[in-house]
Amino acid sequence: MNLLIVDLLPKDDPAAQAAIETLGAAVPDHRVIHAYEKSFRPCGGCNACWLVTPGVCAIRDGYEELLKAYLQYDAAVFLAGTALNFVDHRMKNVIDRILPLATMYIHIVDGQCRHVPRYEKKLRLGLLYSGTADGAYLNRWMERVALNLGGESLGSYPIAEAKEVLLCI
Repeated sequence: MNLLIVDLLPKDDPAAQAAIETLGAAVPDHRVIHAYEKSFRPCGGCNACWLVTPGVCAIRDGYEELLKAYLQYDAAVFLAGTALNFVDHRMKNVIDRILPLATMYIHIVDGQCRHVPRYEKKLRLGLLYSGTADGAYLNRWMERVALNLGGESLGSYPIAEAKEVLLCI
């Protein structure tokens, strides 16, 4: 088992540091990408990742590192802030930009439309959030994100409960 930890909180955030320590101790084969300082631009909806350069985002801002890492690790856990009772803009951008891992084609799975995954890799995604948010809503959101990409949600938990996401890995 190996784990990708995508830290979207400031590097000196004590809750993020504690969560990374907890996750790292439980999964020695892990990698941390500190993405807070990276300037990932939002998805422009240009569909180039589907139509022009399949699987490759037209925006060149370093996000490719994350796309490749998702495919190299058994699971990914995001450490993110909150805003307005939901994930903050950094987390939303990171999830929106994951689209190159899917194709533009849609198929019906259990009576619902889903993107056909570009790769056979089943993404396993979890969220540890810092701040005030509706945990049930975030959990449902993570389930839907993973489901639409043909993956599996590891759940959504307050960052202080980092051990909870480990139960799903």
